[in-house]
Amino acid sequence: MAASRTPARGGASRGGAKATKIAQVSWREPRPAPLVLVFGPEEVCAERAIAGVRDYLRTEDPALEVTDVRADDYAPGTLLALTSPSLFGEPRLVRVSGVEKCSDAFLQEAVSYLDHPQEGATVILRHTGASVRGKKLLDALRAGNGGGIEIATPAIKRDGDRVDFAAGEFAAARKRIAPPALRALVSAFADDLTELAAACQQLIGDVEGDITEEVVTKYYGGRVEVSAFVVADTAIAGRYGEALVALRHALASGADPVPMVAAFAMKLRTMARVAGNREPSRQLAQRLGMKDWQVDRARRDLAGWNERSLGLAIQATARADAEVKGAARDPIFALERMLTVIATRQPFGE
Repeated sequence: MAASRTPARGGASRGGAKATKIAQVSWREPRPAPLVLVFGPEEVCAERAIAGVRDYLRTEDPALEVTDVRADDYAPGTLLALTSPSLFGEPRLVRVSGVEKCSDAFLQEAVSYLDHPQEGATVILRHTGASVRGKKLLDALRAGNGGGIEIATPAIKRDGDRVDFAAGEFAAARKRIAPPALRALVSAFADDLTELAAACQQLIGDVEGDITEEVVTKYYGGRVEVSAFVVADTAIAGRYGEALVALRHALASGADPVPMVAAFAMKLRTMARVAGNREPSRQLAQRLGMKDWQVDRARRDLAGWNERSLGLAIQATARADAEVKGAARDPIFALERMLTVIATRQPFGE
């Protein structure tokens, strides 16, 4: 146990700031330390990290005492009382939430605690990064005081980040998922990372063998059908009638025009980056900061496209993006005009 709590020194830097002295640990592979800073806005990853530390400690000793403390509603003396050795010497885990809005009393006692962390106690500090409150505590901890570690939980907002998150879920479970199935799954839960995580775990628990696109459709077909990416895929493939039906279905199900246009824009940008390049997929993906399967998918999407039609599609998407954000009175017409240009690969009205 003692070895697992010894932090690595040096190494990581934070946005050009001085290198920190505490170890930077992945939220997928959390481990205990006298103090564990879980920093960042992504609650799904933070919850996983905190639960992972708890499970690690409980595996070592089932008698682990777990206590939750709010840093913004803190009674003086609580931290020391909860971390002090008990009569029977059970290990203690204190989970502190709301450090980004902590009280002065908590801040003062936590900074003092760094100088004398209690033997057998693990303190988890959860800071969302939503404010600079607690900076003195974070700076001291990152400087190496208290023998702590930091687990970063940055926001997962971009489509590529969600794909990486879902892929990591299956990789951690040693479960294979086909790239089209992964794309369909992420598209179905593009607006809610918590639901995406739950869907991944359901497939991991329920499905024997590899996870295919057919499996994802069977489980989440209703959501996949109204996905912005399904509409975009259908239009880019040139299936105008199907794409128009899918668009209207999506809108009737409550889809927002702004992320709908964003889905088209993302796919067209990827196609433009890949178009005309004959490098092997892996080499091109590394150079462009993409995944191999993303390059392969973009090359399949480019079938039947040329420089002129791709340029028309990008222009139509840029126009629709402005219009659905307020430049026109009818965002639905803007969407349909964009879809028509993309699916027919011709200027609107021709």
